Amino acid sequence: MASMGSVQPYGHLIRSAARTNLTYVPRRTLTSTGIRYAKEDSPNKNKKQNNNGNQQPQQKSDSKPTSAFTSLKNFFFGSGSKTETEKPTIRPTTAPPKREGTLSADSIFGEAETGPKLIPKGRTPSSRKKGDAAREQGEEEEVARTFAVEERNRAMMDAVLDPKPGTRMRWERKMVIREVRRRGRLTQAEKIMRTERESLSKSHFFKTSVKKLGPLARQIAGKNIDEAMLQMRFSKKKAAKDVLEHLEHAKNVAIVRSGMGLGAVQGQGGEESSPKQKQKPVTITLKDGSKKTIADPSAIYIEQAWVNRGPYGSDYDHRARGVINRLRPPHTGLSVVLKEEKTRIREWKERDARDLRRRKAQLWTPLPDRPISQQNQYYSW
Repeated sequence: MASMGSVQPYGHLIRSAARTNLTYVPRRTLTSTGIRYAKEDSPNKNKKQNNNGNQQPQQKSDSKPTSAFTSLKNFFFGSGSKTETEKPTIRPTTAPPKREGTLSADSIFGEAETGPKLIPKGRTPSSRKKGDAAREQGEEEEVARTFAVEERNRAMMDAVLDPKPGTRMRWERKMVIREVRRRGRLTQAEKIMRTERESLSKSHFFKTSVKKLGPLARQIAGKNIDEAMLQMRFSKKKAAKDVLEHLEHAKNVAIVRSGMGLGAVQGQGGEESSPKQKQKPVTITLKDGSKKTIADPSAIYIEQAWVNRGPYGSDYDHRARGVINRLRPPHTGLSVVLKEEKTRIREWKERDARDLRRRKAQLWTPLPDRPISQQNQYYSW
């Protein structure tokens, strides 16, 4: 029975009463449901099938045709007799089966061929002809030959790879002549570049001036990288924090790219190496005359440190009475050159040898004191 608070659309009731073979299903407004359709009473519903499959009509029912008032009464209060026809059932509508395609040979997006077979998983094309397969294989091989590295057009690539062949040949001839004259011997600079390592690292621009960053650069120059980082960690300068971060970055770059500072790990000296391979500490004299003892020749030190003047920024200083002063804060960068301690040992040996040659050149050895013999007052000729 309908509730008291519900409002039924009477227009739909009247239309359903006129069509006695349909049942009105009120629409639910509070929740969203799928669309459902009422099954119509088919005229052959009362027929039965015998064992042979032939349909036989039933006996004529005694039910009288219903009127519009009877349909309304049956809808609200239900039907009084149980011998009437059954109410139609609700059948849910389902979507057609989904066809899924793939990117393989049986894809529905493949080439349209005669007589394809459609299946839920995609398209199954008919068999290809042998001539088509051979033609496609030939095209693929031709494309592979076109883009092969060995068969590229060298003349078109020379415009970038060898723009000036004459200059290149003159330079190669010059290098060959130089090697022949030196008989394969290397210069001192070439030997140093092959046997020693170094790393140059430039920082981004710090928001500080050259006058403030210069003393920090002079403070860390010549020190071990770990000692310089310790100095910057406990420094009271504002720019020391930026310098510390740059030194950490420069140390990591030197270790990863140049392989510096790995002597202790590789057994070439230091604390982590074995006692047999551990080298004895070497005491050297620096350029300023101070003494330094080096235990690990592969340790990293800061050979040079200098500052670079950068661009000026833009800022504003708001003053009284709406006055605004424009500020130009400077920016400065820091560059460091990292080397290993064996470079400093080599430089000390070279300075010591040079000083020894100079001292020997300044010595005077007198002639021995012995009598002079075989002297004549006339020339021998």
